[in-house]
Amino acid sequence: MEKISHLGHTLTRWRVGQSTFLAYPERGARLMNWNLTLGDGSVRDIVYWPELTSLDDFVKTRGGNPILFPFNARTFDGGDIYFWRAADGIRRPMPMHGIARQSDFAVTRLDPTGFSARLTPNAETRACYPYEYDFDVTYRFAPLGLSCEFALTNHGQDPLPWSAGHHFYFTMPWTEGTTRADYLIRIPATRRYKQDPKNGQLLPGPALNPEEPLSNPALVDTLHTALKSNEVVFGERGRPGDIAVRIGTAKVPPPDATFVSWTLEDTSPYYCVEPWMGPPNAAEHKVGLHFVKPGETAKFTVSVAVQ
Repeated sequence: MEKISHLGHTLTRWRVGQSTFLAYPERGARLMNWNLTLGDGSVRDIVYWPELTSLDDFVKTRGGNPILFPFNARTFDGGDIYFWRAADGIRRPMPMHGIARQSDFAVTRLDPTGFSARLTPNAETRACYPYEYDFDVTYRFAPLGLSCEFALTNHGQDPLPWSAGHHFYFTMPWTEGTTRADYLIRIPATRRYKQDPKNGQLLPGPALNPEEPLSNPALVDTLHTALKSNEVVFGERGRPGDIAVRIGTAKVPPPDATFVSWTLEDTSPYYCVEPWMGPPNAAEHKVGLHFVKPGETAKFTVSVAVQ
């Protein structure tokens, strides 16, 4: 573990076996990059981070793993985007993907195995999510993988709503001369949705095979739920080095647990496989909405491994 200076900011880098991890725990608890040194000495990027000349737009950078809390993606209230309504009946703002990725975090643990960081509330976060709570993000790094745990502790008197998740940007393709058509993804979903862009409600999703090429445009922005197992696997046809993304440790996750497959364009150098607690806009349609009782702590854990 070491501190490094990059574009006027201080980042932290870990080398664990074959893996190197780069993160900015104080800014959104953001994992920025993960790369793997192969047996021949070459380096394979697992989690993508673009070459930048400035970190001024760090929050908006398409790369790493933005933390999505307390809600994923777009929230709606009565058809109006970027709002939500809690049990008290008050309409409140809620930015795209919530409040964590643009927030400051206080580091509570920093050692050779990873870090823990706690969200520091400010006026903006309190306007969006006006509760008494601690939200902690804990990363643990391993030679061929990582785990990340969210812990939400309720210090208030009312149940605390949330439906959080991750936005992993995986490097794609990772072998020179290949295209997305050379990569397959296996998602064990029995139900799929799309989000209605006008009102945030859930619409029926596409019919997909258990295994699909990543070049299939029907995968983009699809919500995969009612999972038969907690693991999504994707990789290059006929070659080792698949990536497995898991929700929790139970063989079958909760029924509303969701994986999202997304990319911006056909030529984008990344593909996102995103483990979420539930579909977007959970506060309104209630699918995948969870509550933390007063005085209790709830956790959401995901892991990523190279096989």
